[in-house]
Amino acid sequence: MSFIKEFKEFAMRGNVIDLAVGVVIGGAFGKIISSLVADIIMPVIGVITGGINFTNLKFILKDAVGETPAITLNYGNFIQISVNFLIIAFCIFMVIKAINSLKRKEEKKEEAPSKAPEDILLLQEIRDLLKNK
Repeated sequence: MSFIKEFKEFAMRGNVIDLAVGVVIGGAFGKIISSLVADIIMPVIGVITGGINFTNLKFILKDAVGETPAITLNYGNFIQISVNFLIIAFCIFMVIKAINSLKRKEEKKEEAPSKAPEDILLLQEIRDLLKNK
């Protein structure tokens, strides 16, 4: 029973659950960004470049012979996936930047008020001593 108990403690830790949630959300976020790139950004880039569809760009290294398919170097698909990566990386950077900004604001609120300068503390001590006389 100790093995099962130990596994349960491991699986129920906050970090493991957070990681699982992050993977699920990351997968969905990746699909959203892929759609953004494929359906919105790449058509605009295609119009700017004269209607070129990047996913179909390729170099034919060897033509098809009979039933043997052609050997191609699909550099257009690489361009598409590279743009996807750059946009996903930028979006993640912006999300992390926003989260860090919110954390800094919370940390400033939680910080104790700063100590008064030493000369002010000294004057307060003198005042307190004079009151006691």
